Amino acid sequence: MTERKPPGVSFETWTDHQIREAEARGDFSRLAGAGKPLPSEVEAPYDALWWIRRKMAREGFSVLPPALALRKEAEDALTAALTTPSEFRARQIIEDINTKIRAMMFRPPPGPPLGMKPYDVEDVLRRRRERAEGAEQSEGAEEQGS
Repeated sequence: MTERKPPGVSFETWTDHQIREAEARGDFSRLAGAGKPLPSEVEAPYDALWWIRRKMAREGFSVLPPALALRKEAEDALTAALTTPSEFRARQIIEDINTKIRAMMFRPPPGPPLGMKPYDVEDVLRRRRERAEGAEQSEGAEEQGS
């Protein structure tokens, strides 16, 4: 809609005209969800911020207190360190998350307390080696059985 409203024409008339022209061109027929009913929110109580919550869910965005976000990040880092193929990378992952955990330990968090201490890097690497050895042994047993 690049045209300007002519003087003397009401906004309602001008808007109706623009909509009719767009319908004639078929601009509304190619929209996502065309011809489908709007999602029903009848079961849920009214929420004035529904559109913000829907956008956050659609974009995978969540807001957690810093301590809870770090706890989740630490769990993910431990899993990543245990499954990474490189011991160097595993050490790097654990040392990076330990730096963040120590920083959180020494400043008061705005949310709930962290309740964690840094991981023992050598213990994590030992567990990683044991897991890798166990996987190699189970693969060897499967190959001998076939």
